[in-house]
Amino acid sequence: MDIASHKGLLYRAGTVGLLGLILAVCAPKAGAQGAAPETAPPLFPGGALVSYNSVFVTRGMFVAPPGSIPNAARPTFSHEGLFNFTWGFHPDFDLTVLVPVATNRFDLAPPTTSPTVGGTGLGDITLLVKYRFYRRDSERGTTQASLTFGPKLPTGSTSLATANGALLPASLQPGSGSTDFFVAANWTYTGLFNIRRLVADEDFHSLLCSQGTQKTRLGSDIESRFWLSYRPYESKNVAREWFIGPALTWLHMQNGRIAGITQNGSGGGVFLAGITSYAGLRPGLHVWVGADWGVAHSSGAMFMPVRRHVSFGITQQFRLHL
Repeated sequence: MDIASHKGLLYRAGTVGLLGLILAVCAPKAGAQGAAPETAPPLFPGGALVSYNSVFVTRGMFVAPPGSIPNAARPTFSHEGLFNFTWGFHPDFDLTVLVPVATNRFDLAPPTTSPTVGGTGLGDITLLVKYRFYRRDSERGTTQASLTFGPKLPTGSTSLATANGALLPASLQPGSGSTDFFVAANWTYTGLFNIRRLVADEDFHSLLCSQGTQKTRLGSDIESRFWLSYRPYESKNVAREWFIGPALTWLHMQNGRIAGITQNGSGGGVFLAGITSYAGLRPGLHVWVGADWGVAHSSGAMFMPVRRHVSFGITQQFRLHL
């Protein structure tokens, strides 16, 4: 893919945005590459974008005593609306602000008949800096690599309660109450096997968690997502494109800690497989949809692996001169 061409560069710059879906909260999710087919390139200088990503995650259940909610419980179903603003201020740097609104729901497995609990609230805001440290252009295409890092701030709601007023566990709250640190390494290789429209993209990231609300330290997580995409359609002026391809994700979460006590069996690993597609509708505007399903996972006593992950979103790019 010749993204060094003028028109191609402008379009690619308009499609760089979200880096992952797990940035907003410390609880692990099946992440996606976000609002761009290529995750390594930063936004071009003077460019900006706004993006919205809607994410639905379903997890496995486990049996617990009637009327009780385990302290390490994760939402059996969650929806997150993630608002993104990104500004490119240097050829190799950009800034991103992520603002999530999360809805969490928890159901106990049969035969337990406890009512569903949960609610909606503002999640933790994340501030990120991306630095592209490597770029190489060739006849085959372009190879790029970048680092992204920044804090997740304790701005989210931590006051969700049951019908009788009991506070829900920290793992079911939209916010964590902790200041955490996100770090990622991204690599994009265009023209794989000398096929101009074939792109390999790797996103490897981790969220390092500290102690937050209710003296709870949610388990830090590591995620690796590999996406192999092909463009079956591209207009002559690169105004409209379509990317589609399979994605493989590995996610590992450490055990959480409550009041200094390790919650053995609350962490674990999961492997997911799925498919993701992006469509450029016009220069600077595109939409995407993706779905992943759990293939294999570890079997911790309190571990709730991701069973299904579905996301869709839209991005609008514009110029912002400051």
